[in-house]
Amino acid sequence: MAQDPHISLKGVHKSFGRKVVLDGIDLSVDRGSSLVVIGGSGSGKSVMLKCIIGLLRADSGTIEVDGTETIGMRGKARDRMLSRFGMLFQGAALFDSLTVWENVAFGLIQGKGMARKAARDVAIDKLAQVGLGSEVASLSPAELSGGMQKRVALARAIASDPEIIFFDEPTTGLDPIMADVINELIVDCVKRLGATAVSITHDMASARKIADHIAMIYKGRIIWQGAAGEIDESGNDYVDQFIHGRAEGPIQMEVLKP
Repeated sequence: MAQDPHISLKGVHKSFGRKVVLDGIDLSVDRGSSLVVIGGSGSGKSVMLKCIIGLLRADSGTIEVDGTETIGMRGKARDRMLSRFGMLFQGAALFDSLTVWENVAFGLIQGKGMARKAARDVAIDKLAQVGLGSEVASLSPAELSGGMQKRVALARAIASDPEIIFFDEPTTGLDPIMADVINELIVDCVKRLGATAVSITHDMASARKIADHIAMIYKGRIIWQGAAGEIDESGNDYVDQFIHGRAEGPIQMEVLKP
């Protein structure tokens, strides 16, 4: 368990009809540390993240940020909580109708009411922090490569200097070299901000690069958690099968055979 928990989940359940997705999640994240949650498709990673952020409401359990319960939080209290978060969405999720700098500054303008000129200056600075020059600021997302779009999404995630940043499959769709570039940028940005980071991924190269601690979710429960450097000696057959990508093991994939 975390010594100084910034985020704490206890007994979190979430179902959709009869489909149980989260089946009693217990997880805590140290302040200023980077936690990566690994697990296969459909294991509950994204639902867990959405419950922490508040995009979904957990059915039961507690989700605390700095000791404050967030489940059921509404109105201005919820807005204040959300203002402390940054998020890099899977697939970048940039707005096609906005320029690059407007995408980066979206939360500053719409959420914080910052003047456009000041917000543009912040956006240019954040773009520089992820290795993009001011010449891309007025381009549209469609004019960028996949790797550049991810960088823009990262710049947007750190635009408000958040204390907590969430990364949803940050390297999906990228080639191995660009994925490593994004991983390096994530590590650099998180350290620069002194932020607490929670990432979900099935990419073990990414997990090893950006994590201080790793937890594995399987069938809606955390089945192992520990320091990133300990995962190869986890002693857990499910973890061992997953990190080595083996078809044989306790995790059985349902495959339709002709």
